[in-house]
Amino acid sequence: MTDNSMLEKIIDNTLNTVGDSREQIFEIGEKSRQELESLKRELGEVRLKVAALIEKTDKTQLYARFSRSRLVEVSKAFGNYTSDEVKTAYEQANDYQIQLAILEQEEIQLRNRRDQIERRLVDVQDTVERAEELASQMAVVYNFLANDLKQVGQVMEDAREKQAFGLQIIEAQEEERKRLSREIHDGPAQMMANVLLRSDLIERIYQEKGIDEALSEIRDLRKMVKSSLAEVRRIIYDLRPMALDDLGLVPTLEKYLSTFQERNNVSIIFRHLGRDRRLPQHFEIALFRLVQEAVQNAYKHADPTEIQVKIEIRATKVIMIIKDDGKGFDPAMKKEGSFGLIGMKERVNVLKGELTIQSKLNVGTTLTIDIPFGSAA
Repeated sequence: MTDNSMLEKIIDNTLNTVGDSREQIFEIGEKSRQELESLKRELGEVRLKVAALIEKTDKTQLYARFSRSRLVEVSKAFGNYTSDEVKTAYEQANDYQIQLAILEQEEIQLRNRRDQIERRLVDVQDTVERAEELASQMAVVYNFLANDLKQVGQVMEDAREKQAFGLQIIEAQEEERKRLSREIHDGPAQMMANVLLRSDLIERIYQEKGIDEALSEIRDLRKMVKSSLAEVRRIIYDLRPMALDDLGLVPTLEKYLSTFQERNNVSIIFRHLGRDRRLPQHFEIALFRLVQEAVQNAYKHADPTEIQVKIEIRATKVIMIIKDDGKGFDPAMKKEGSFGLIGMKERVNVLKGELTIQSKLNVGTTLTIDIPFGSAA
């Protein structure tokens, strides 16, 4: 038996074992989910019973107070009542006390049952979540093992890339938080602190130097507030352009690329083909981020003098081309730190699209993104 045959047999046996385990985990999850729903229904019923019992107890307590008052009244004027009336007053007061004791015991039992159900709910919910997590992990393992043996090496390489990409995302998020913190601290926060300090001085300037100096100080203050507001708006725009919600993809791209060109002193040519129509929100966000990532990658790594961006919105798909005249690279070589392209591939895969990369050293790079519209609509 050849090594490949042995490996295939081992993988087949492993697949069977993993498949059986996956089915068992699924059954555990389903049973736990059914128990969870049953417990939720029972908890609802118990809570209704507790509420009804509390209402009944309140009424019984009211009747018990009346009966005790009646008994006290009869006892004080014992001679004015017959023995039957005295007996009835005593029996009613005693009956209500017994009813109250029974109701209190029932309430204690119901509350204990309610607490037990709530604790059990937490345990069952944890079991369901763990079963779902295990089932998901087993599905990943199953799919991984089910791949053609010839693709195992590529699958492992993709897995390593995705793992590294995940770590890079975490690092990038932390860096982004630090950057935002610095921008807010050094920009708007500092300006607002200065505004606060200068606003405290206006009254003193008015008293010491007169209205003209105070008005001049107020005008300077207004300039500072406008500058701070502009800085806040820039930070918000970098996080997510509001124009994307109001105007749509094409106008937002035009504004973003124009601003990028002014800030970074690089020529950007933008062309739009087809109808300028609104797309589903998540679709517009994804397309905007793809262009944003592509343009930023080109500017950071390719050192271009010109970047061209073209978007064509057709009836069934969207085609985007981002081209630069930078230094280019060899697509066949794994470039350390090329997480921007990996992130773009992941985003395109989510949209069930296709990303094509063409690049030559000292010539430039062209990215073509082809995404079926129906898959994201």
